Amino acid sequence: MKTVILIDGAFFIKRFRKFNPLHATDAKRAAQLACRFALLHLREKSRNNSKHDNELYRIFFYDCPPLEKKMHNPIDKKCVDFSKSDEALFRHELHNELRKKRKVALRLGRIAPDVAWGFKPAITEKLLKGQLTIAELTPDDVVPNFRQKGVDMRIGLDITSIALKKQAERIVLISGDSDFVPAAKFARREGIDFILDPMWQSIPSDLFEHIDGLRSTCPHPKK
Repeated sequence: MKTVILIDGAFFIKRFRKFNPLHATDAKRAAQLACRFALLHLREKSRNNSKHDNELYRIFFYDCPPLEKKMHNPIDKKCVDFSKSDEALFRHELHNELRKKRKVALRLGRIAPDVAWGFKPAITEKLLKGQLTIAELTPDDVVPNFRQKGVDMRIGLDITSIALKKQAERIVLISGDSDFVPAAKFARREGIDFILDPMWQSIPSDLFEHIDGLRSTCPHPKK
């Protein structure tokens, strides 16, 4: 069965770092595991318990370029160049590694221009509970808040295009987002076998009616 695998990059990186905290900024390892987990979806057992490999059409990896703006931290007023941050270096290296992989296509969206500073979730909770005051904040308590643009749209368009052009018989989506549901419903109406890989993250029970199967190929975090 010809199979195409779509990877939601932001979701994959978050789960990758949860499973591999010691390698959180190892872009080469992240790229290798993205492809390894994707290719494992090609291998399955038949009814007589023999293994066989499906045919790979392509792996699509969806992400955004990193934040590269210069912004002044609102606490100490110092200028921060995010283009030199560990996250920016990791993201660029990851994208370059993926470009080298066979049958991997990198799909990049963009970052919305309205970037603003915000509190880290734990800091917001402490402020609301009165456990911390504004005067006690440090520069590390704030982070830039930004939104990815065009990533979900590209995933939806590719699912629709693959279904209409009959480029594959099965679509595997590595994601934990329910925004894909309209595209998944369309693909299934076109006869596509739609599999969701949430990398062992729990999904809402009503989501099962919009997919044909659920399978995570990465090692279980508890094991």
